[in-house]
Amino acid sequence: MSGIFFYSHQKEVLSQQSISKRTGMKKIYLAYFLLIALSACSNKDANSVSLNGEIKGLGNDTLYIYGTDKLYNRMDTLFAKDDKFSATLTTDTLVSTWLQFSDGTEYPLFLNKGNKIKIKGSATDLTALEITGNTPNEELTAFQNEMKGLGKPSEKVLEEKVKTFISSHPSSLVSIYLLEKYFVQKPQPDFTVIQQLTDRMTGELKDRPYIDELLDRIQEEEKVSIGKTVPYIHLPNVKGEQISRNNFKDKYLLVHFWASWDLQSQEANATLRRIYKKTEKNKKFALWGISLDIDKKEWEEAIKRDTLKWEQSCDFSGWNTPSVKQLAIQTLPANILLNPSGKIEGKNMSEEAIEKKLKEIEQKEKEKKEAEKKKIKR
Repeated sequence: MSGIFFYSHQKEVLSQQSISKRTGMKKIYLAYFLLIALSACSNKDANSVSLNGEIKGLGNDTLYIYGTDKLYNRMDTLFAKDDKFSATLTTDTLVSTWLQFSDGTEYPLFLNKGNKIKIKGSATDLTALEITGNTPNEELTAFQNEMKGLGKPSEKVLEEKVKTFISSHPSSLVSIYLLEKYFVQKPQPDFTVIQQLTDRMTGELKDRPYIDELLDRIQEEEKVSIGKTVPYIHLPNVKGEQISRNNFKDKYLLVHFWASWDLQSQEANATLRRIYKKTEKNKKFALWGISLDIDKKEWEEAIKRDTLKWEQSCDFSGWNTPSVKQLAIQTLPANILLNPSGKIEGKNMSEEAIEKKLKEIEQKEKEKKEAEKKKIKR
């Protein structure tokens, strides 16, 4: 009996020890998971950005925040009520974003973990906000206020101010924004100046994806800068025939990039219609439209709608069309003027610039004919 009692007691003791052990393990696991949860919450809090804004006259609206590079590749939605909005966002590093309003207006916004961002402004001028909460936002606010104090400065004065800012703030994200706005986005950007300004930048700024992409773009642009010979490009026309520069032999050729879905392209097509009417009988000048459409029907309908009587081509690859990369096309509409030998003589030319060039061409042809007449007389 004693043996049986001892066995049962031992089993009971072992069972109690096992239960106690399991209970202890559960407590350890619970404590472990609680620690992980607290750590996650702590990290989330540490990586959070609080944002509070008040835009007088905004009323009830929907705003969006989206990243300008791969470091913040998502979109967050903000809802404004009675001029005010707030949000808690997360980021583990300093990032550049855009704050977009429902009317399409965009304003640069810089975020970093732990920031408490405050935005003030008026709906009458969404391009001049006062943003505090970290150094980059405050630097941009100070720069914008300085520009306001200048009244209506010339383009040259603005560019000099930007150059001065970049030189004195070589590691600020604001320098990238100002470089993009005042130099890169120009109709005919001076990539020599852009290269010089990026060379002044230091620290983490040069490691940003945008700078890498910009430097790659500079290299591409240099290959097709004014004076350079364009690479060979060919695309099918409406009839399916392959068109290249050889189809416009001995002519000045204006290559125009457009798309049916781009509203500004429609305006550019209207300009080119006027140019075409004036040059239709000009044997030394031609137009070639290259569309970035992906839908053949929409492309053909746009050609009819906009009355585009000159040569049109499209391979329905959109921005993946090889000639886009070959000629470093970044925006639509865009144009490149080639001389008869295939060298670039102009880029993104206005109607006035094109007409001026046409007069030069006419004058050259006139002088050439007069020279030939003199030779015959001799």
